[in-house]
Amino acid sequence: MRKISRRSFLTCAAAVSAAGLLAACGGSSSSVAAGASSAAGGASAPAAKVFNIGISQLAPHVALDAATQGFKDALTNEFGDRVKFNEQNAAGEIPTCTTIANSLVSAECDLILANATPALQALATATDEIPVLGTSVTEYGVALNIPDFDGLVGTNVSGTSDLAPLTEQAAMVKEWFPKAKTVGLLYCSAEANSQYQVDVVKAELEALGYTCTLYAFTDTNDLASVTEKAANNSDVIYVPTDNTVANNTGIIDNICRPAGVPIIAGEEGICSGCGVATLSISYYDLGVTTGEMAIKILKGEAKVEEMPIEYAPQFTKKYNETICKDLKLTVPAGYEAIQTK
Repeated sequence: MRKISRRSFLTCAAAVSAAGLLAACGGSSSSVAAGASSAAGGASAPAAKVFNIGISQLAPHVALDAATQGFKDALTNEFGDRVKFNEQNAAGEIPTCTTIANSLVSAECDLILANATPALQALATATDEIPVLGTSVTEYGVALNIPDFDGLVGTNVSGTSDLAPLTEQAAMVKEWFPKAKTVGLLYCSAEANSQYQVDVVKAELEALGYTCTLYAFTDTNDLASVTEKAANNSDVIYVPTDNTVANNTGIIDNICRPAGVPIIAGEEGICSGCGVATLSISYYDLGVTTGEMAIKILKGEAKVEEMPIEYAPQFTKKYNETICKDLKLTVPAGYEAIQTK
């Protein structure tokens, strides 16, 4: 019998072991490739796994787009062409998020990104097995109806939050408009995270001496009429991080700016479209952070059920130069102008 070298034995054993692991995981055609033997008689080797990543985004909007891009860039930088994206957009239609969620679950994705609260809620309902990471989600406890939320969902869901310090946002109203008396809080009642934000900010503003009124619209059909009512009855308007608002800032700006009513916004994208000032985060960086969480899950370095929600590391005070000039507002010290393309 021909003697087998130790090196050849270990090479064969490694190949057999890898093949066994792939079979145990229900390997697919994208996971295994036939290796060609070299002239010296080398053994075939398995190809590296290709990860299939689903993406459900609520709407096309600068902030959500940036978060998705940051997520994709992080994964592509790590895995190169070993990551494939199944990217779908609900075009602002919340019921479509359910259709997308079911589609991505049926596609048996390795991991799914839920960009915005309605996308997260739909995916949390659609699967309890596939890892789901949210981004551009303000408050996970509210979104997923978790009482006394402590930062860890504890299921197949985790992700990143775009929640800004709401106390500081309320303080911005006082900083910019100390002589104002009435503040209208404009938001979409269909978004649970928006309701959470305006409830907190309303309490903060009332503690600062303002008279506050909630102006809730149900969807784009009544957005204009509710905005007109808010503009007619408010010295200042506060708009939280709200996906419907973000996708329709032009409607709000066309009503509030001619009326001379300024808006303090929950995030930079909204402020760019209709606001005078905001506490800004980088949604691209938030997406990158979400992608880094995904990398740990895909590489087996972390379990999604053990990963707490992560938050934006810093916030920057920014203002909309054009609208401030139109409304003849003096910008307080410490603010950066929003850069427009």
